[in-house]
Amino acid sequence: MWDEFKKFLQRGNVVDLAVGVIIGGAFSNIVSSLVDDIIMPPIGLLLGRVDFTDLYVNLSGGSYKSLAEAHEAGAATINYGLFINTIINFIIIALVIFIVIRQINKLQKSGDEKEKPTTKECPHCFRTIPIKATRCPECTSELS
Repeated sequence: MWDEFKKFLQRGNVVDLAVGVIIGGAFSNIVSSLVDDIIMPPIGLLLGRVDFTDLYVNLSGGSYKSLAEAHEAGAATINYGLFINTIINFIIIALVIFIVIRQINKLQKSGDEKEKPTTKECPHCFRTIPIKATRCPECTSELS
């Protein structure tokens, strides 16, 4: 069982997956910072100095100046501002992953899969014929 586990770990896919998860985690932090620190403040300013992280619905009935204050008091809240930030994070990450995978697919397609010819030229009459033809339909010559 130990040898089987070592073989599993030594396969390239496992290492690639681990690297992808680590880079994905770091990328997620970068996108979160982008949304929280760069994108949302100007949007909040345009909407009348709104801080999206403080947008919430208090279910407990008390009055609190901020979400942090409500959490300190143990109030039940629906944090729709944080949810909006999370949705924007997701959209940006999904867009970047889409673009990266699209480019990788283009590179693999152009490098690995060259189109195979579907036609050839008859050596006798020089007409274009299907690649699988064994006799030319134009001059009836046998083809090897």
